[in-house]
Amino acid sequence: MKTWTRHIRIAALALVAAVIGACGGGSDSGGTGASSGTLRVALTDAPACGYDHVYVTVDRVRVHQSSTAADGDAGWAEVVLPTPRRIDLLSLTNGVLDELGQTPLPAGRYTQLRLVLAPNGNGNATPIANAIRLTGDSADTPLVTPSGQQSGLKMNVNIEVAANQMVDAVLDFDACKSIVRAGNSGRYLLKPVIRVIPRYVSGVLGYVDLALVGPGTSVSLQQAGVVIRATVPDATGRFLLQPVAPGTYDLVLSAPGRSTTVITGVPVTADTVLSLNTALAALVPPPSPTGVASGAITVTPAGPMDAEVRALQAAGPTTVEVASTLADESTGLYSLALPTAAPLVTGYAVPLPPATAASASAGRYTLQATLGGITKTTAAPVTVSASAPVVTGFSFP
Repeated sequence: MKTWTRHIRIAALALVAAVIGACGGGSDSGGTGASSGTLRVALTDAPACGYDHVYVTVDRVRVHQSSTAADGDAGWAEVVLPTPRRIDLLSLTNGVLDELGQTPLPAGRYTQLRLVLAPNGNGNATPIANAIRLTGDSADTPLVTPSGQQSGLKMNVNIEVAANQMVDAVLDFDACKSIVRAGNSGRYLLKPVIRVIPRYVSGVLGYVDLALVGPGTSVSLQQAGVVIRATVPDATGRFLLQPVAPGTYDLVLSAPGRSTTVITGVPVTADTVLSLNTALAALVPPPSPTGVASGAITVTPAGPMDAEVRALQAAGPTTVEVASTLADESTGLYSLALPTAAPLVTGYAVPLPPATAASASAGRYTLQATLGGITKTTAAPVTVSASAPVVTGFSFP
């Protein structure tokens, strides 16, 4: 399985992914339609924020060779689940995949993919098809799904299906960035953020100290401050970042009340899972006071204010994302809890060298807000402290 590129935001961001994936042999017969290959689809997840469960119920996956094909047009092919499957996205971390199925396809290029979720119905059905369980709650809260849900969540892709070969697609459903609160209404909206990636074997395996296991801890692989793959450690402190394309990454460990730890230059090679450390040498960043960066999003003319707000920090030779959140759709309010101590930085080597503090970056963050494909960044870093929140607003467009 070869190369794809990265990010989709349904209805707000466009993904252009490139795949050339192969399992087995064979050759294309020149696009005559007489030859066929196979598309196999699986689902996985990145970490979520403040939820014990995030449920979606998948009905089918549809693909088409035209990126502009409408729901009722001819030419659609489908991976249909025998019965709609209710999946807890938060169970799909540390490299776990949920196999959705596969379908034969005429050889050729496919440029549109739709993930079709089952509807929530009239509100009386249990369990609720698409729902969240807030941390500390005992009952599920319905997720309001996007308009036009019946036709599926549309993704622009670029999948090349060759004759007698299988292409593997993994839908990386980021639950944290897909759920938006709507003021004090008690409503939570599903605005899916999904990455489509090949089923790489390559990745990174490692351990964090058991004291860090719990809500809010995240381990990610990043490039230039963009999260490529993220997960949460399991009960033993183990984390597995997979599937990941071969390349060089910054590994970032963020945990509540701890300094951010950054390991630069982490190499990921084809068909190999890099063992970063062992449980006996688990990553254990020191405690840090916590500050708050908060503010509000305003939109003119009036519209949804659910911008993604990211906190970026200089960490030695690189810049990393330390935290992100979605602003409230109705109020535009956002809040990020951030360590005020300096990030700890080391370069990858075997064994891992001791980390040193990037003292000049202590408590200093560049805030970045993105809404409707427009990104705005603070002109200079803001400084957070444990004594009072720093307030920064963003106006769109």
